[in-house]
Amino acid sequence: MISVLIVEDEEITAAANRVYVGRVPGFEVAGVTRSGGEALRFLRGRPVDLILLDLYLPDMHGLEVCRAVRAGGLLCDVIAVTSARDLAMVRSAVSLGVSQYLLKPFTYATLAEKLARYARFRQDTGTIVAQGDVDRVLGTLRGTSELPKGLARDTLDAVSARLRERPGGSSAQNVAEAVGVSRVTARRYLEHLVEQGMAVRVPQYGGVGRPELLYRIPMES
Repeated sequence: MISVLIVEDEEITAAANRVYVGRVPGFEVAGVTRSGGEALRFLRGRPVDLILLDLYLPDMHGLEVCRAVRAGGLLCDVIAVTSARDLAMVRSAVSLGVSQYLLKPFTYATLAEKLARYARFRQDTGTIVAQGDVDRVLGTLRGTSELPKGLARDTLDAVSARLRERPGGSSAQNVAEAVGVSRVTARRYLEHLVEQGMAVRVPQYGGVGRPELLYRIPMES
């Protein structure tokens, strides 16, 4: 079993994350802590495989927790959880060894996908022979090799960003115009996000005729 420490100061979110992790096969919750200091004290007594780490904690920033973990020689991996859309913070997190980055709000399906990738990453015991082997292993962890044929990561990120900017929902046409692709292409990316549990379809009823189909990021549940 892969042991997980949940570090989250919001009680309701911490409880939800505990349920989420417990539902994923092969994972168990080792503990739940509500601050950076509490997390570091926990880790000194009981190392874990993975930390689900909120970056905004009441006593210190999550990246400070990462620095302390690395300085202490602990080998656990980290999935950073935050609502911040700050590329500089993402770069800092990656430089400190954060293996994955999870944006709030997220659904169970999104977290389960991240954990499944992490589990496959840990289970890969093949020998590294060539660059392709390295790319394959890292692709398993970061999901860069799992997009359907014809979809590009940069475009998918742009489509996701557009949905985050419009919490009430966006049509395929709206996304197409914002991203600079055709409506058909935008719909393909949007449907992929729906299949992955990262977006939902919402019919909007207005005038006469069929309702317009909107896509939006689901609220955490």
